[in-house]
Parts: sequence; C-alpha cells; structure tokens
Amino acid sequence: MFTIAYFTLLEAIRCRLLIAVIAVVAAAFGLAELLGELSITETRQAQASITASLLRVFSICATCLFVISSVLREQDDKGLELILSLPLPRHAYLFGKTAGFAGFSLCVAVLAALPLFLYAPAVAVGCWMLSLFCEQLLLAAFSLLCLLAFANISLAFTSAMAFYLLSRSMEALRLLSAAPVLVSDANSQVFMNFLVNALVLLLPDLHTFTRSEWLAYGVDAGAVGAVLIQTLVYLPVLLSGGLFDLYRKNL
Repeated sequence: MFTIAYFTLLEAIRCRLLIAVIAVVAAAFGLAELLGELSITETRQAQASITASLLRVFSICATCLFVISSVLREQDDKGLELILSLPLPRHAYLFGKTAGFAGFSLCVAVLAALPLFLYAPAVAVGCWMLSLFCEQLLLAAFSLLCLLAFANISLAFTSAMAFYLLSRSMEALRLLSAAPVLVSDANSQVFMNFLVNALVLLLPDLHTFTRSEWLAYGVDAGAVGAVLIQTLVYLPVLLSGGLFDLYRKNL
C-alpha cells in the first residue's frame, strides 16, 4: 500500500501537475493583487474571498482529473492487471491509490492556501485548508468509484462534477422546495419535496465546506467539526462502493 501510494504521488510530480497547480496559484495571487487595486472598501476581505473561491474550484477539478486519468492510464497500460496478478489483495491496491491521492490533495490544499495567508488570519486559512483537503478527499473517492463503475473518463468526470454541484446546491434546492412561490398540494410537488429531502439526507453537505467567508469574517469551530464528521462518514461509504466494483471485476 505504501509503495502504491508513493508511486501515485510520484506520478503527479512527473506529469508536472503540481507545477501547473503552482502556476495557477501564482496567477490567482496576481488576480488578487489586481482586485486589491480596484476595491474601494474591505480590500483584504475581497481579495481573500475571490481568490479562495477560484482556487477551491480549480483544486477540485485538478484532483478529479488526476484521479481519473491516473487509474485509467493503469487500466489501459495493463498496469492494474499486473499489480493484481501479484500476491496482493485488491483492497490494498484501492487503499494505496487513495493514500496517494490524499497526498496529492494535501499538496494542492497547502499550495492553494499559501497566498491566502497574506489576506486572512492564519487560523482561518488553516481551517479553510483543512476543509479543502477533506473536500478533495471526498471527490477523489467518488471519482475513483465512478471510474471503476464506468471505465470511461468522460462519464466519470461528468458524474463527479454533477455530484459536486448537486451536493453544493442541495441546501438551496431544499429551501426552494420548502417555500415555493405557488403553494400547492399536488402530488407532483409532494413527490419533489420528498425527493429533495431524501437527496439532502444522502448527499454530503458540501456547501458548508471550505467557505470563503471564513477568511473574511472568522471561522466557527462547530463548522470545522461538522466538516470532519461528514468526511469520516462519507469517505468509508465511497471507498466501500469502490471496493465492491473492484472485487466484482473479472481481471
């Protein structure tokens, strides 16, 4: 497992993905400085919030693409079959890859947080970085699950982005379904309310993760605790789904 994790992280370095992350972080820092020249009030808060939002989206996309491309490359090159032909249980391969992706996610989260230390308190930036790491872990596990299920880069990445956007917007959808413009007792509205509430219970509450306002107005310890609890709950579930797909494959 340690060897698989090491070579997974080494792959990210050799494909120059971390260099691309550094370049994007530098570009975001330049944009933040430009925004500082244009802002009239709350300059630091605007710089921190906008930079954090951009880096959050980029970090999630970079993590999902790396996870999907790394595993798909192994499948196409028959590397996965070679590894599983060794006296190695399949769960060791999955956990090793997940550990490598976690190392990559940690590097990306640290790099993304570096420019934010100039605009926000260190405690708030640290909490933001930890939350981003947890968010990347969940998306990495879900991307791995999608790739093992679909074995197609387009379907896997589209599914991961759909899962991410839906999880981030479920609270807004729940509020809209609970207070519609036209109140009706129609069966269709009752069904939609039930469906939205069921999805709220099933999906992680990603809109509470990595919030930009933490950098501008402070962070609540309870919010960070909720992020850690959700990560500890959903990560084993997603990895279990990946294990089920991996063990049922005839390789």
